[in-house]
Amino acid sequence: MSGGRDEASPGPGTPPAPGTPPAPARRRGRPARAAAEAGPGARERILAAARTEFAARGYDKTSVRGIAKAAGVDAALVHHYFGTKEQVFAAAIELTFAPALTMPDALAGGGADVGERMARFMFGVWENPVSRQPLLAIMRSALTNDTAAAVLRGLIERRMLQRVAGELDVPDPEFRVQLAAGHLIGIAMLRYVIKMDPVASADPEEIIAMVAPTLQRYLTQP
Repeated sequence: MSGGRDEASPGPGTPPAPGTPPAPARRRGRPARAAAEAGPGARERILAAARTEFAARGYDKTSVRGIAKAAGVDAALVHHYFGTKEQVFAAAIELTFAPALTMPDALAGGGADVGERMARFMFGVWENPVSRQPLLAIMRSALTNDTAAAVLRGLIERRMLQRVAGELDVPDPEFRVQLAAGHLIGIAMLRYVIKMDPVASADPEEIIAMVAPTLQRYLTQP
């Protein structure tokens, strides 16, 4: 014996005797469930769940925990990808607003028919049931919650109205574009939210024909 060590005991680094079962490996990193949650597609699942939750419950009644549960992930993962509830909402509505956010491209170059193109583009988005229902849910949230309204306002200003205004050759272009947008939003409220006749039941082409000259004046006349 030497130094108090049993000579029959293997020292550090000594391979185990033949037939000795291997020691269990130490588990490191995320648990298996968490790793699966954070795997490919986790962010997309969270975003899809957020859109559904906000549409069904509104901004006030939707929680990060509820979104996480609907997506099948831990709430910490929602915060990891998106941050706060406000930031999750912003990401969700940007995806929902994707069809409308292409409006500046449709109006590029202005022209004698820009008012009609603007009206036709917006009614094309609103008349499509696939895009209309999520938009209605977002508008209802914005009407009842200041935070949701601020997020929506920022998105519309940054991604739509400022880009359209940059294409116009008129005084106060941002003011003009807001007037045009307000005109269309007011009609959308009457037609799709309040559902007030005769606007609610009118043919879209009839509305476009009536509205287009006013939008044209906003967007082109000095």
